[in-house]
Amino acid sequence: MNNPIPAHLSVAARSALTGFALTVAAFGGMQLHAQAIAAHNSNAPVNYGADRIELQDRQNRVVLSGNVDITQAGLRVRAARTLVNYSDAGSLKIQRITATGGVQVTRGSEAASGDVAVYDFNRRIITMAGNVRLKRGTDTLNGGRLVIDLQSGVSSVDGSASGSSSVTGEPGAVRSGGRVTGSFSVPQN
Repeated sequence: MNNPIPAHLSVAARSALTGFALTVAAFGGMQLHAQAIAAHNSNAPVNYGADRIELQDRQNRVVLSGNVDITQAGLRVRAARTLVNYSDAGSLKIQRITATGGVQVTRGSEAASGDVAVYDFNRRIITMAGNVRLKRGTDTLNGGRLVIDLQSGVSSVDGSASGSSSVTGEPGAVRSGGRVTGSFSVPQN
């Protein structure tokens, strides 16, 4: 039963049964409330660990590689490699964390995974691309790109992250099948 939504129509649907509030919008995008991840305090201290850490003072960045594990107020980011950009105007302030290689972002009962993730501290947005999977309990959502807005608490999943990706900055670097898929469990009566 394949019934694509015409691009000129918008359909809104809410699902209180699964804990995700879904909005299916034009162009096949999905928005959801990733409640545990989006309720994150992005002003809390950041702790990190890795097999190797390289401080690049002149570029105002730190490269962490090998079993990278970064935590902040219950939010955990794990990846093979991360690049942490910071500003140094009297005190250090993290601007952005870019993670690559089997990226996993978890908080509470929610987990998101993908090939690449960018945590923009100034905009309070986490963007993941490439083989994205959002999981909460037994419910799953799969797509090409996930954007979690920590300020508004709204997350959106697109089926395709083709074209110029704000995550990688490379044209056509991340491609998906173009559809958002998933499964949601239904409570038994």
